[in-house]
Amino acid sequence: MQPQWEVADVLRKVDLSNQNFTVHQEKTLRALTLCRTAALGGHVDACDACGNISISYNSCRNRHCPKCQGHKREEWIQAREQDLLPCSYYHLVFTLPDTLNGLAISHPQIMYRILFEATWATMSQFGKTEGLQLGMIAILHTWGQNLSLHPHLHCIVPGGGIDRNGNWKRKIKTDKYLFAVKALSKVFRAKYVALLRKEKLADTQLLQGLFEKNWVVYAKRPFGGPKQVIEYLGRYTHKVAISNHRIKNVTDHEVTINYKDYKDGSKTKQLTLKNEEFARRFSLHILPKRFVRIRHYGILSSSWKRGKLQQLQKELNVVRPIIEPKTQHKKCYCCKVGNLITLHVFGQRGPPKAYLIENKLAPVN
Repeated sequence: MQPQWEVADVLRKVDLSNQNFTVHQEKTLRALTLCRTAALGGHVDACDACGNISISYNSCRNRHCPKCQGHKREEWIQAREQDLLPCSYYHLVFTLPDTLNGLAISHPQIMYRILFEATWATMSQFGKTEGLQLGMIAILHTWGQNLSLHPHLHCIVPGGGIDRNGNWKRKIKTDKYLFAVKALSKVFRAKYVALLRKEKLADTQLLQGLFEKNWVVYAKRPFGGPKQVIEYLGRYTHKVAISNHRIKNVTDHEVTINYKDYKDGSKTKQLTLKNEEFARRFSLHILPKRFVRIRHYGILSSSWKRGKLQQLQKELNVVRPIIEPKTQHKKCYCCKVGNLITLHVFGQRGPPKAYLIENKLAPVN
């Protein structure tokens, strides 16, 4: 079911050029307002089965757009299914304290990079204690439910690794966490602060204060099986700060959104913001240009996937799923059976009038 309101509806009511956005933020927000509109052009398609003709506008394909992530998520999930190993998998979340929000706003590239580095250094250290080289997939999220800044990494870690002899060792803990959470928190804090000190972004008082706070590492029990891992991870990979379905009302001046209040039993509540404030909060989660927000480490890294992972799967009798070749055809919106064949591509001037008048068509998203 299509949502009544979209992020783009709110942004169109804000004078983006008069807000305190960076050039990159403003460019990104404008791209979202143009997504699937005549400004980006489009194409006329015909179904090879029922003959229905449809007009579609092009997507902006921006990674921050809530309308452009579906197919990317499915492709990513399909690729990750080939990396699965026969062991338990664990979900861990490493969170930065809110005292670092100011630095995260002013120096996001550095703060988020060392978040990845400190997290993997922590997991590697715990793995070495067990005599294992581990693997990890880490996904950066920067938002809380109310669009506040809340940088954290969602990490999926296989419950096994490679020992010193190069052999696979399965570390079975079906009803326990992978490692002690309190110990992970202390090591993570020490490694992050050490990296932050090297960057010379924070003064001594701030660095000392970071050791006085309890850093949060959250751990969930193992998944039901490797397949469930990928399905679960798919919820996190290509998420954006807020989905269109959470926007409940938009006026010329305000927007109302749904959010979960985790401090009050995860109850669903509503929050009303000025449109400018919504745009400001949304802009906090626009990542630096070319910043990689999904990273693979250890036995799940790209270097391992150049033969080593496949050999390990072969030794463990893991059957790799066959990836279906991509098709250039999309299914018909009308009959859901036939393939859409592009008849005409058009620019900002819109589709030829013949298609609009003769077929009495309205563009579809």
